[in-house]
Amino acid sequence: MFSQKNASSSKYFIYSFLIITGYTLTSSAFAAEAVQKKWYRYYDKNGVANISTSVTPAHIRNGYEVLGSNMQVIQRNHAYSAEQDVKQSSSRASAARQKEQDAKLKRAYGNIKVAESKRNEQFGSIKKQIALQQDQLKQLQADRINFKRQEMEYFRKGSAVPTQLKNNIKYNTDNINNTKATIESLHTSYSTTQTYYSDIIQRLKVFE
Repeated sequence: MFSQKNASSSKYFIYSFLIITGYTLTSSAFAAEAVQKKWYRYYDKNGVANISTSVTPAHIRNGYEVLGSNMQVIQRNHAYSAEQDVKQSSSRASAARQKEQDAKLKRAYGNIKVAESKRNEQFGSIKKQIALQQDQLKQLQADRINFKRQEMEYFRKGSAVPTQLKNNIKYNTDNINNTKATIESLHTSYSTTQTYYSDIIQRLKVFE
């Protein structure tokens, strides 16, 4: 059995331990709070420092500094610029559009080989159309030579050129011009297709 003296000593020890422990925990809590505590400082147009525990619109307008518990600057934030914000917004919007376009390319083609295959298919189709139009142009030009010979024969004889022959020459001339325009348009389409798929393939290379 403990003596009364021993019991008193034990109680004093426990009481002292609780006081010290409580003080240590309280000190740690205050220290943690002090470490986490931050202040925000900005200077107005007169150079006067303004410090607060939160960021206000005035801080953002003027630019501000973040101060640590020892009042040392740990971060600087520039003043808000509407012009810069617009530029950044445009840049973000452009990046978002590019990302969306890239996603569409991936869904549409998957990889470079698929894009090259589709490009070659279109090239082949355009080349066939050009060849057909060129054959038609040759035939129209041969018909024109024949019609003009007939017309010259009437001129030589001093006879009037028949209306049908005049119409044939006119339709022939119109068809020749239209066919030449079609061939030129097909060549432009070929060049456009080449540029189009060149851009797609370059973008797809970024993904692979």
